[in-house]
Amino acid sequence: MIEAPQLIEKLDEAILTNMEGRSLFLTREWSQPEISVLLDLVDTFQALDLARVATPLFPNELFLSLFFDSSTRTRSAWAGASARLGARPVILDGGSTQVSHGETAAETGAMLGMNAHALGVRHDLILGEGNSFMRDAYRGIVEYLDAIGDDRIVPMVNLQCDIDHPTQTLADLAWLRERFPEGLQGKTIAMSWAYSPSYAKPLSVPQGVVTLMTRFGMHVRLAHPEGYELMPEMLEAGKRFAKEHGGSLSIGHDMDAAFEGADVVYPKSWGPYDLMLERVRANHACDQQRMREIEKEALERNRAYTSWICDERRMRLTRGPKTLYMHCLPADIGAEVSPKVMEAARVDVAREANKKVYVMMALLAVAKQPRLRARLLELLD
Repeated sequence: MIEAPQLIEKLDEAILTNMEGRSLFLTREWSQPEISVLLDLVDTFQALDLARVATPLFPNELFLSLFFDSSTRTRSAWAGASARLGARPVILDGGSTQVSHGETAAETGAMLGMNAHALGVRHDLILGEGNSFMRDAYRGIVEYLDAIGDDRIVPMVNLQCDIDHPTQTLADLAWLRERFPEGLQGKTIAMSWAYSPSYAKPLSVPQGVVTLMTRFGMHVRLAHPEGYELMPEMLEAGKRFAKEHGGSLSIGHDMDAAFEGADVVYPKSWGPYDLMLERVRANHACDQQRMREIEKEALERNRAYTSWICDERRMRLTRGPKTLYMHCLPADIGAEVSPKVMEAARVDVAREANKKVYVMMALLAVAKQPRLRARLLELLD
């Protein structure tokens, strides 16, 4: 394992400086060199943590997060990242805001940003709403701070929206880099839909995988039943990134074909695209009855594809025993993945999940800490 001092010395100081003050809304808005340096910083924070080197960069600061959807791993990761950086994490539920009473996203941002030193938001269930809410909330923070002459940096971190799940896919990418130290160029990842009986899950994880892994030269095979398409703009972005970086994006409706000879498999459920759009209209009309009907319709449609499961037979179609199974968790065991496959991958998916802590640490530190490389070296003394 590379030691922490070597990892810190490796960090590109110029790129770190250029990223100061940055918020993360979509990974596609950050350049490939910036993402690569961010991942180097992820490795650095992990090495420091494993070496028991404390990194209290932001003592006495408050890092707020706001969740409009349920979460265990992302909430825990935010708390863990905040605490390791010396800050106090506070996690709020979206229902505790005044949004339902007409408060705008910008007003919510100002109210939270006046006391916070960082803000993370999960708002992922309604297409066209989550990412725009985050941007408006961030605008509210900036406008408030400017109005009172406060020079605090209060970055916004997308903890999952309707378009992307940046902290998850960056954690996935960090895990892939660890598992394939020879490089990801030319490796094949099957991003496949899988059956779930639980709820109509957001599109953001597969969309994030499509638009991030193609930028690192991977061949992404997107597989799903008819009707479970992703947002066209995200598919176009994935195709463009693949062309620019030597990867590829293929789209098919055969899970077996996607698994054939793959180096990595990522079987995960998401909702039918037309019903996700219908949910937007029902939400705008405040039609809760229709929202419940849409959820029921989505699960009924899912049941037509119960054979879309990552099981032992499909794993035998891949490159072999070293093929990496990935999932953002929680996986629907017995539906998305068979118990035996999940048990074999239990430690791997936990290590994949734990990368999210260091991704959040890296995002917060690079945004808020001037001379970050020098500051980290000071912590070693």
